[in-house]
Amino acid sequence: MYRARDRVDNEEWVSRLTRAADGLDLGSEARSNAVDLFLSNVPDEERSKPAIAAASLYAGALIAGDERSQSAVASAMDVTRLSVQNHWKSLLEASGFRPPEW
Repeated sequence: MYRARDRVDNEEWVSRLTRAADGLDLGSEARSNAVDLFLSNVPDEERSKPAIAAASLYAGALIAGDERSQSAVASAMDVTRLSVQNHWKSLLEASGFRPPEW
């Protein structure tokens, strides 16, 4: 879980997530999940934040049943698909979800 201060400290990333979600036409549940996942797993290093934000968006959409491809999410967040692929499962597991096995 995260603190209210985490949202303030990472407002730029929350805005980026929101803009990407707009571009992907994601619903409110997917957006909320993505923000919660990101804020609960914000990395200390600034250079890691784009990958975690993109993976959070992908995983948040999965949880909501509003799936988008890893490539589409990566493009919307301006990261590589590999960045999304390498992080989304661990984000789900860290938040108590069991990733799909497909």
